[in-house]
Amino acid sequence: MKNKILKYGIAMIWIGGLIGCSDFLETEPKGVLSEENLVTPENVDGFVTATYAALGNDHYDRPFSLWPFGNVRSDDAYKGGSGTNDIQAFHFYEISSNIRSDFSELDGLWYNCYVGISRANKAINALEQLDEADYSAKQSRLGEMYFIRGHFYFMLKILFRQVPYVTEQTPIEQYGEVSNTDLSDQELWEAIASNFEYAATHLPVSQSQQGRVNKAAAYAYLAKTRLYQAYEQDDNYNIANINQEALQKVLDATDQVMGTYSLEADFAYNFLPGSYENGPESIFAIQYSDNDGTLYGRLNYGDVLSVPQGVGCCDFHKPSQNLVNAYKTSADGLPMFDTYNDTDLDYNQLNSFTVDPRLYHTVAIPGLPYKYNEDYIYEENWNRSPNTYGYYASLKENVSPDCDCFVNIDPFYGNSKNRIVIRYADVLLMRAEAYIELGQAAQALPLINEVRTRAASSTTLTGGYTSNNAISTYQDGVNCTWTEEYARQALRWERRLEFAMEGSRFFDLVRWGTAETTLNAFYASEKTKIAYYADANFDAHIEEYCPIPLAQINFSQGLYQQNNGY
Repeated sequence: MKNKILKYGIAMIWIGGLIGCSDFLETEPKGVLSEENLVTPENVDGFVTATYAALGNDHYDRPFSLWPFGNVRSDDAYKGGSGTNDIQAFHFYEISSNIRSDFSELDGLWYNCYVGISRANKAINALEQLDEADYSAKQSRLGEMYFIRGHFYFMLKILFRQVPYVTEQTPIEQYGEVSNTDLSDQELWEAIASNFEYAATHLPVSQSQQGRVNKAAAYAYLAKTRLYQAYEQDDNYNIANINQEALQKVLDATDQVMGTYSLEADFAYNFLPGSYENGPESIFAIQYSDNDGTLYGRLNYGDVLSVPQGVGCCDFHKPSQNLVNAYKTSADGLPMFDTYNDTDLDYNQLNSFTVDPRLYHTVAIPGLPYKYNEDYIYEENWNRSPNTYGYYASLKENVSPDCDCFVNIDPFYGNSKNRIVIRYADVLLMRAEAYIELGQAAQALPLINEVRTRAASSTTLTGGYTSNNAISTYQDGVNCTWTEEYARQALRWERRLEFAMEGSRFFDLVRWGTAETTLNAFYASEKTKIAYYADANFDAHIEEYCPIPLAQINFSQGLYQQNNGY
């Protein structure tokens, strides 16, 4: 399916262009296909596959992995690159300063998400015109399209909070009348959830083609949506209420996924190419390809900038020292919640510290093999601007330089490794979070421990060069007292270590209502070490969300309303 997505995607862009041209002509030119010609059982898969293709239609300065917004905007990562002026908009997000609505990167990301939504709407319209007797996959394909539409709306929601909601039932002539504030915050969450509910009831348990979404994927994304919805915000983005009914719906949705998937035996396997892709933990992943008959293949263009300078370009998306410190463990193998950042973990003296082994799968460290390959030792001189951004690099999205999937697209190097959007570990921790906020912390303990147990055994590929691993499960009454407050702290810490550099950290902080305190504490510490953090300050009630792009407000002729403070 990887190759097929690209080819159909190109075809549908071309066909869509022809259809679009007819809108401006009084007489349809000869040779132009009408939509009626395309909406047939033989051709409708073109609409579907074009929608799947939209999942990979991002770019390094408007990435769907959301690394500038979920990681660089948090305490997990520095922007990287040649300096603070290199994609300066992302620098402003890093220090929460001078964030403006005229950033082209924001507008491009908004636009690309709505291209995906538009394709899903067009595919749904086409599918609805077919008789199931003539096209037996109709219900499944509809479920897939609702799922992908929900995915794009979810991204828009966590980025911008207020966005216009357009479906296949919205007449084109009414697009200009749909405001980004027509739906309240909770109404928009409900609308997004309805996409995954529809998908869950129409998708099969399994699909014959890898990459197509299934019933469990829909339930997992529904759980994620309900979890965000549960933290109800007022107009100033304060957490006004934690909705117990929504939390119960998280449990109901995760019930449908529990046992259907499983954790990988080793954490590392989630981030390796080839036979490791679409493994037992991968619930929903973006499929990429190479050697597919096109010039470069369907590569992950959104993450090309994070390749270290020593093997490619351009050394963006750099793990922060604060994140590295967070992997330190105490003598009993538990996180150092209150003291982790008192002293920096020095990579020149690794054995002076005990650490959670997930560190070595998340962060490239000088002197150690890069992506487990002892032919490529990650060196200090692989860093482009070490005096500004330090000596660490991000590992999860990258591959070993000797992989056939590592492709030179001068001056960048891309790869065709899948990018997992939701994995089973997320289901376990979402379920644990719901239990804790429902006042059932004891039910969360085995779920969190399941993730930590797997982390402890994740030394298959690093065992030859790390000996300072120390991680334990939580044992109530033995090494901790498992109160609701302690469980909440443990859960939030676990999410940071498990999903670091995967694009979710900032959005977790906003959901919990802790962005201001966490980031301003982070900035205060960083100011003592890094000069460009001198003016860093997170402004609560404003910077929890991106501004609505000015170009979109202008395009709507002022119909769209700007977010607080911009």
